[in-house]
Amino acid sequence: MSESKDFLRTIVEADLKSGKYKEIVTRFPPEPNGFPHIGHAKSIFINFGIASDYNGFCNLRMDDTNPTTEDTKYVEALKDAIKWLGFEWHGKVHFTSDYFPKLYDYAIQLIKMGKAYVDSINEEEMREYRGTVTEPGKRSKYAERSVEENLNLFERMKNGEFKDGEHVLRAKIDMSAANMKMRDPLLYRIRHAHHFRAGDTWSIYPMYDFAHCLSDYIEGITHSLCTLEFENNRDIYDWVLDTLELKPPRPYQYEFARLNINYTVMSKRKLLELVEGNYVSGWDDPRLPTIAGYRRRGYTPESILTFCDQIGIAKANSVVDVAQLEFCIRDDLNTKVPRVMCVLDPLKVSIENYEGSEEIDASYYPDDVPKEGSRKVPFSREVYIERDDFTENPPKGYFRLTPEQPVRLKHGFIISCKEVVKDDNGNITEIKAEYYPDSRSGSDRSGIKVKSAIQWVSAKEAKTVEVRLYDRLFSAEIPEGVEDINPDSLKIIKNALIEPAVITDKPDERFQFERQGYFYADPVDYTDEAPVFNKIVGLKDSWGKKKKAPKSEPKRQAKKEQIDGEVVPMSEAQQTLFDKYTGELGLNSEVANTLARDEKLSSFYHDALSVNNSPVTIANMVANDVARELKESQTDVLKFDAEQIAALVKMVDDETISSKMAKQVFEEMAKSGTHPKKIVADKGLVQISDPAKISPVIDEVMAKNPDNVAKFKAGNTKLLGFFVGQVLKATGGKANPKVVNALVAEKLK
Repeated sequence: MSESKDFLRTIVEADLKSGKYKEIVTRFPPEPNGFPHIGHAKSIFINFGIASDYNGFCNLRMDDTNPTTEDTKYVEALKDAIKWLGFEWHGKVHFTSDYFPKLYDYAIQLIKMGKAYVDSINEEEMREYRGTVTEPGKRSKYAERSVEENLNLFERMKNGEFKDGEHVLRAKIDMSAANMKMRDPLLYRIRHAHHFRAGDTWSIYPMYDFAHCLSDYIEGITHSLCTLEFENNRDIYDWVLDTLELKPPRPYQYEFARLNINYTVMSKRKLLELVEGNYVSGWDDPRLPTIAGYRRRGYTPESILTFCDQIGIAKANSVVDVAQLEFCIRDDLNTKVPRVMCVLDPLKVSIENYEGSEEIDASYYPDDVPKEGSRKVPFSREVYIERDDFTENPPKGYFRLTPEQPVRLKHGFIISCKEVVKDDNGNITEIKAEYYPDSRSGSDRSGIKVKSAIQWVSAKEAKTVEVRLYDRLFSAEIPEGVEDINPDSLKIIKNALIEPAVITDKPDERFQFERQGYFYADPVDYTDEAPVFNKIVGLKDSWGKKKKAPKSEPKRQAKKEQIDGEVVPMSEAQQTLFDKYTGELGLNSEVANTLARDEKLSSFYHDALSVNNSPVTIANMVANDVARELKESQTDVLKFDAEQIAALVKMVDDETISSKMAKQVFEEMAKSGTHPKKIVADKGLVQISDPAKISPVIDEVMAKNPDNVAKFKAGNTKLLGFFVGQVLKATGGKANPKVVNALVAEKLK
């Protein structure tokens, strides 16, 4: 557990210290009406993680109170996801349906106390009587029923004597409450539906707000952790437990920001629409954000948990860039998986001066990965290379094979093009080449200089495989639904060619296909006779630079999800700001949306911008860090001002400090209000950019790693990253990476 604790852990520690609870008990309470997604992974990570950190335990409870949507297959999917992520729930799996008799008794108790009544008005009247935000509601005439009449009707509801919607049980609280959820909320409704566990025993089912708090109490939960959309429900949670005067200790509800990711939908309704509408192949389609989808695509539990840890626990909703999740899986696989060669679009190369065949010993891992392992790669007269690794008309900076430019076959020999063979339509069908016998990788004595190495496979021994290239399911950053589906989210290559060791000698199920990305042997469709590989993620973020929409394409108005789930359109003034931010200042739509809708944040942003004209960096800091601080401090008064934020951003822009150090400086500013320049000076956080100071550190690192120096000078240029990393580590992360890169490259020449 890190020294810097999130607000939930701060609450837990305070409760333990005060003696409020002797043991911490949390719970993960999903509805079994769909497959769990990445948002559930965050909740699992928080609930199970906090319980573990404080030597408590976490229950798994299925919130099965709606028989019309729930199914055993969803229960099993939820259990499977938790286990796959590496967690274990305490004891048996709990179900809210386990408590139906007890919940019914609690409802009877409220009726007897005069705190609940059976209402018989229809849904339209109920909406009308509810009132508005500015006008109080009106209580139903049925609220005056006697206790005896309410008890009689409620029992008859349970016995199935009435139709769906004919009656409901409501709490008797306050029809003029500012929190509209407290205006006599529903506790029970009639549902003549078969329950997947309780069968046909019940004709009435408890509402979430009634069942959840009491289930928590029955199980001895101490901290009921929910996402922000349940913030207004907390008043009902407390009212039910307090009104029933239940014996302490009792649970309390706390809310954290839900996980929102761009280019992704996590609404169960929208996910169900994708599955049932056959827009995807099922709940485990590798393009879906479900745990089953990520698992089939090839994501690891470690990468998802790292992602959940990195995004942290906050009180303010925000949108996380999906690139951060993709970075986590790349970072996890980089040091784990073997590198192999696969040609997705084969072009035949005939090496005319080579006879016979041989096997080349090739390592599975580059020198900077601390793993060992190798395989034999067949080499022969006929090989296949990627079609785009050859061109007759190379653009500037093209270092692969051309009629004038030789290239190295990875792990093998240098070849040069002698003739280009084309069909009647002018399409290239074959390259006739020659190889240089004394240019074998690792013992090259040819003296020929090449600038790149390309992947290849031997024509005779290569195995044909199906490769599924998955991309983001939606092309819109904030997708509305199926209309935003990316038509190129899946491309299937039926006749890719892969080196034979991958099929017969698999050291792992995940691989890096050289220069293509990370791939996974599909756990459902893969066989040795018909291998199928799924693309997990590319080697770098290909979506990093977003394409601007054509001027003819109308700009979609950004929307913001309120806590009660209703979408509120922007005012004219807000829309004008939003258009300025996205157009003139180049902000992304989510940041622009946040600033445009919040007058205080917008004013703060403009004040900071007037001091330092760095619109994007300042906007990101205001929309995320400043907004979070306002939310968590629950006050309009900050300990820092716009000028200080502008000064902090300027130090990042000027490379006085790194972006990583800026986070540390901001945290100190938020606590003390100290000017960032003073914080940087007092803590010695200034980035080291003086070559005279960095050079001796590089010399020391090189002296400690003579073998890697020799490998680098022999041609293994990938080790540049190793040396840069060692220098940054030796300077505590203070050395300027750009300066370090240049100096290391110079010294290793």
